[in-house]
Amino acid sequence: MNIAAAQSGGPTCAINASLVGVFSEALKTPQIDAVFGSINGIEGIINDDLVDLKRMIRTNEDMELLKQTPSTILGSCRYKLPDIETDGAEELYQKIIACLDRHRIEAFFYIGGNDSMDTVEKLSEYALNIGSRIRFVGIPKTIDNDLPVTDHTPGFGSAAKYVNVTVQEIIRDSSVYSIDSVTIIEIMGRHAGWLAASTCVLRTNDETAPHLIYLPESDFDADRFLEDVRAERAKHKAVIAVVSEGIELEAGGMRSGMVDNFGHKYLSGVGNVLENLVREEIGCKVRSIELNVMQRCSSHICSAVDISEAERIGAAAVRAAMEGKTGVTMVFRRLSDKPYVVTIEPADTSLLANKEKLFPKEWITASKNQVSDEAVKYFLPLIMGEVNIAMKNGLPLHFKIR
Repeated sequence: MNIAAAQSGGPTCAINASLVGVFSEALKTPQIDAVFGSINGIEGIINDDLVDLKRMIRTNEDMELLKQTPSTILGSCRYKLPDIETDGAEELYQKIIACLDRHRIEAFFYIGGNDSMDTVEKLSEYALNIGSRIRFVGIPKTIDNDLPVTDHTPGFGSAAKYVNVTVQEIIRDSSVYSIDSVTIIEIMGRHAGWLAASTCVLRTNDETAPHLIYLPESDFDADRFLEDVRAERAKHKAVIAVVSEGIELEAGGMRSGMVDNFGHKYLSGVGNVLENLVREEIGCKVRSIELNVMQRCSSHICSAVDISEAERIGAAAVRAAMEGKTGVTMVFRRLSDKPYVVTIEPADTSLLANKEKLFPKEWITASKNQVSDEAVKYFLPLIMGEVNIAMKNGLPLHFKIR
């Protein structure tokens, strides 16, 4: 039998490690012959654009290099499969199954987020309904950490580590001048504020900042925000506020109104809106910093725990498929914070597809501008460990297949 893997949605630092997990486990499995990579997610299956990964990944050194390479080596997509009842959908589903059959692919692994799990769910149901033996298994990833059922998602730990390191460096930079200042740091998070909330772990390094943390899970009020900033200015020369990009703020026209194929709004600019608000209402030195795509594409300071777990969950997906499982997504179950222990098991994909896990409201303080120490216990194990990054000419090496 042959297998195929694809990557979908937003890139992460660890998504290629999951691909390595699939590939390396396939090499250990005598029943598996070819391992195909689908270019640009499910679009590669629709367009029959596949590559033979055994011809691309030839050595253990290649696999190690691929694990430290950020983004999606196979490319990505945001393609939403229509419901099977939709006009013309049956023909598209038949085309997908025909491509897999043509290449003798009996297991397909989709590495992605909640929307990608929608594809896994639909294809597994269709295959079962037509009597196909092809198995479809989801492998989670997202820096948003918003997939339900699983304790956390591969990619999040490294993004959280990058964000925390960057915020810590911004804290140092903001303190060099005698003049009082306010710095607003905008961090990714559409509806779920996990990534912004993770900056609370800086407390473990005796940092008092960020002094304010605002998440989409709490109602945001501009007047209260200004009161919070004034209160922190009375205590600190350099005030640091972290905000999720998805907090709701009516002022400033920061939302474009544009949406992607899954109906998600394109977000950006909340930091800039709040910067202008502070400048106009408080009048102090203020700047906003949007970390943007660096949160998901920076691998030079990735979490060793994250990369290791991403590889492990990819390998576990192959084992699940070989046991005959389909329509499942592999998930983490945390057994202990200290020592940190997780297990990997399959869960019904319908429990994850098109669903979101929000940051727990009980971990948000009553003031709605900070998170509790319980969150620190959750986040800290996920950012642990450093990866020995291979370098050339003073720069990290990246693996490329095309």
